[in-house]
Amino acid sequence: MAPKILCVAEKPSIAKSVAQHLSGGHVHTHNVTGNQYVKNYEFDFTFNPPWGNCSVTMTSVLGHLTATEFPVEYKKWQISTCQHLFEAPVITRVDKDKESIARNITQQARYSKALFIWTDCDREGEHIGSEVRKAALDGNPRLDVKRAVFSNTERAQVSAVAARIELDLRLGAIFTRFQTLTLQTLGGDLATDRIISYGSCQFPTLGFVVDRYFRVKNFVPEQFWSIKVMHRREDIDVTFLWRRHRLFDRMSVVILFERCIGARLAKVTKLQKKPTSKWRPLPLTTVELQKLGSRFLRMDSQRVMKIAESLYNKGWISYPRTETDQFDRGMNLRAIVEKQTQDNAWGPYARELLNGAFRQPRGGRSNDQAHPPIHPVNYVAPDTLEGDDRSVYEFVVRRFLACCSDDAKGESTTVEIEYGSETFFASGLLVLQKNYLLIYPYDRWESSQQLPRFTVGESFEPAEANITDGETSAPGYLTEPELISLMDANGIGTDATMAEHIAKIKEREYVMTQSSGSNNARGEAAGRGGGRGGRGGVALIEGYDSIGLETSLGKPFLRKEMEIKMKEICAGTKSRNDFVQETLEQYRHVFVRTQQQVELLKASGSNTVLGAAFSVLVMIGNGNHVRMKEQRMASWPDCGNVPKCLAAVAGLPHPFFECRSRE
Repeated sequence: MAPKILCVAEKPSIAKSVAQHLSGGHVHTHNVTGNQYVKNYEFDFTFNPPWGNCSVTMTSVLGHLTATEFPVEYKKWQISTCQHLFEAPVITRVDKDKESIARNITQQARYSKALFIWTDCDREGEHIGSEVRKAALDGNPRLDVKRAVFSNTERAQVSAVAARIELDLRLGAIFTRFQTLTLQTLGGDLATDRIISYGSCQFPTLGFVVDRYFRVKNFVPEQFWSIKVMHRREDIDVTFLWRRHRLFDRMSVVILFERCIGARLAKVTKLQKKPTSKWRPLPLTTVELQKLGSRFLRMDSQRVMKIAESLYNKGWISYPRTETDQFDRGMNLRAIVEKQTQDNAWGPYARELLNGAFRQPRGGRSNDQAHPPIHPVNYVAPDTLEGDDRSVYEFVVRRFLACCSDDAKGESTTVEIEYGSETFFASGLLVLQKNYLLIYPYDRWESSQQLPRFTVGESFEPAEANITDGETSAPGYLTEPELISLMDANGIGTDATMAEHIAKIKEREYVMTQSSGSNNARGEAAGRGGGRGGRGGVALIEGYDSIGLETSLGKPFLRKEMEIKMKEICAGTKSRNDFVQETLEQYRHVFVRTQQQVELLKASGSNTVLGAAFSVLVMIGNGNHVRMKEQRMASWPDCGNVPKCLAAVAGLPHPFFECRSRE
């Protein structure tokens, strides 16, 4: 009788694909009791020695099998017990929703000679593999365990993820309970029916939004002046820009301008004409998909990823969670291009690539050694997908075809003149070959003003010269693509979790979204357009900042340091215990300081809540005594009766109040 081999993948789609590939399509599928997504695929396969001909059962998990939690005696929320969670024991057990999956692995292992683990070759995949191993050994302690792709750092990566899970549990529970119990009694945006949650990735994400909000709110415009020179030649109007760009002292600009006018003639000092290119895009990563999907497809990042996951599960695109921006040289990319030749929209372009225009894609700097860049796997007819699903699929296809194209080619011309004591320049661009731009409309590169002929050393009298003025403008509220870029640059979350962290601060109403193009000056935050932090989010960040912590919870530095230390665990230079204890001590210091200065945190929350409570009172009518109607305002009215109003608001005895206010 052939020995039985149990193979376990990280996702059902991988289990199905591998089973179909190894079996040549001759596979028997069985349902798993208690879970509609996981299947057992049975087939025969001949492995290399010493295994030989074997009976194989291929199954999968759905991500992590286990959950980490505190014992029941630590589950009661009390201010006095929050600090105990730094040392409280933690329990790791099979997640209730995954019990049927773990039970299936245990049962299948009882009759197997070996376990082959097919999880992803990254930190999370190694940890999930360790959970699979434990479930299988529970059913058969004599099981021979092998890795489908061997990783020398398997144990270290498992330790790094286990440490991160423990820290996320402890820190999230400690600060969430403390914040909720401390601030929820203030009411308003921090009302008693809300969890005021904390997360070591969630808070820095919020911090980015609030920081930009205050930069916009506190921005003071500053006037500047510049000089612009114009000339007409060969029926072409040429604008020369000042090399200094602008100055913030008007008198200095006037003096320099008068020198230009006094010189009368401008002299051509430099003429440069050279070929230029706009590089085709790099292969698509998860972070880029989220950023560009939010920017061009009018969806938030969570929606983009949900659709991408669906397209992957249906077999249309590759796995959408990857940090890799380089294709393996051995990958047959032409075969992927060929599948797209049947489409009416981009099929002709795909055929041009196969007829000689194909170029090997550029390679980026990242390779997670687990997944290739995101690319189409199969062609989907236009009537198969609708709406947002179609948009995401089309973006993935066009991005892939653009990667396999040549750069756009052009010619740039720069003319530099000396006018008085100042230098001015004019630039022109002529696009000669659009190449990848023909298939990738998400990039723009167009010909600009065409410059007439100039000769180095020639002099001419400009047709016009003017002093222009303007004001510096405030930055826009943070957009979701910008937020994802900040998170990526600072190591906040992974490519797989960034969208979840953004969704969480929206769900908690720490920030609010507004669509781009809105003229609402009060704005909302972190959406596809611009925005600001919600009242609760601003209060939390302001509160912790007012405490004077050495490293604010709203800044990315603590979490970034955690990521660095996890890499040290993987490299074998730091132990899991040292990492956990060092990190807990850092956060313990923050927690103790917060407890000592809790009144500052409350004061920030109180200001926000009282502001929100009073802002529901808006004048209706005229005169000194007016009735006030419930409605939100952006700020306090200019009123000399604030103490009386505060007393009324605190009790909220009636939806209408008498108030003396000036218009």
